[in-house]
Amino acid sequence: MPSFAPVDEQLAYIRKGAAEIIRESELREKLEKSRASGKPLRVKAGFDPTAPDLHLGHTVLIRKLKHFQDMGHTVIFLIGSATGLIGDPTGRNTTRPPLSREELDANAETYKEQVFKILDRDKTEVRFNSDWLLPLGFEGMIRLAAKFTLSQMLEREDFHKRFQEEKPISVHEMFYPMMQGYDSVALEADVELGGTDQRFNLLVGRELQRDYNQPSQVVLTMPLLEGTDGVQKMSKSYGTYIGIAEAPLVMYGKIMSISDDLMWRYYELLTDVTSAGIQEMKEKAAGGSVNPMQYKKQLAARIVTDFHGAEAAARAEADWAKQFQMREVPKTIDKVTVPLSEISGIVQDTRDPIRHENGWPIKLDRLLSRARFVGSVTEGSRKIKERAVEVDGIIQAKPLIHVPLTVVTGPVTIVVRLGRTIKEVTISPKEL
Repeated sequence: MPSFAPVDEQLAYIRKGAAEIIRESELREKLEKSRASGKPLRVKAGFDPTAPDLHLGHTVLIRKLKHFQDMGHTVIFLIGSATGLIGDPTGRNTTRPPLSREELDANAETYKEQVFKILDRDKTEVRFNSDWLLPLGFEGMIRLAAKFTLSQMLEREDFHKRFQEEKPISVHEMFYPMMQGYDSVALEADVELGGTDQRFNLLVGRELQRDYNQPSQVVLTMPLLEGTDGVQKMSKSYGTYIGIAEAPLVMYGKIMSISDDLMWRYYELLTDVTSAGIQEMKEKAAGGSVNPMQYKKQLAARIVTDFHGAEAAARAEADWAKQFQMREVPKTIDKVTVPLSEISGIVQDTRDPIRHENGWPIKLDRLLSRARFVGSVTEGSRKIKERAVEVDGIIQAKPLIHVPLTVVTGPVTIVVRLGRTIKEVTISPKEL
């Protein structure tokens, strides 16, 4: 009989990074029964194989599965070999084009290999929902659909929005939440994990389990991980993703390019460092006893180690350092001061830091012009698009950069490079 950690200890580990637990009282009850009986909980998360590779955004759920696995519970990595034929409509304003069975099968094979970079292969159930959804047949799907009304489906935010905007909603898309919910029935799940955008689908699972005389699963949602820009969710289509199959040096460099604020988010959602440990690092960085760059290097090394091993991570760190040092700032460079009022990316007069969690936005094209790197704002914009501009050693590809919010009360200095021209630019906190 397996032994489980005290319930409060398990809950503290489960809560780390979680957005919502529905309901935590039920989860506590399930954990108490599990500990008393020695029977592990069944914890599932589903992934539709609609693309051939996974990125770090996907691993937020996989890592939470690992947390349950670390505590001795049974985790189920569910591949949506049937739901993938529809494609999850969550967050979509158009109907997804259907994939072929061959494409789904090929993608599923890559998922099976990639997921075990985090989960223990010997302790993970890998299941395919086509095993029970396809045998349902026409009659089974009709009986399943009969448990829901059209008005219930239109309560779903993305369906409701598309309906209000008179955009098409294909009938087959409405089957998706039912099919995902039936997965929980087929697997007798105690807990289902999903992103915050999956809340509707996850709750359908709770309802269906009650219809089938099963205890309702606990729903645990995780935040959507921001991509490297710190704004949009991580996505290949936005160009802000970090693929878990990418080369170690590429992965390391992308992580080093994120902002200091986003770094803490990555620590929380992509590592096993405790909440207390992260808070301690934050305090040391804020107090100046440790340079945030050091913590970012540790983060990059941790993540690369997870997917490529410690040796590859050490090599990536050394190679990145060589590249960075080859372009290091000379001891003597030009210095220039630019008023914040002339380059601020904020139009209205405001100093509310809550509205600018990533830092204070700065118009980089205007900064290049004002600091006399280029002759005009238009030329500055062109140089940014050419990826010819670096700020503090990081190539900038977008017109807005963010500097610490302290710029409204005191000067902030950054190092800007355009070609062979390097300047130390101090942004002065003049009135906006």
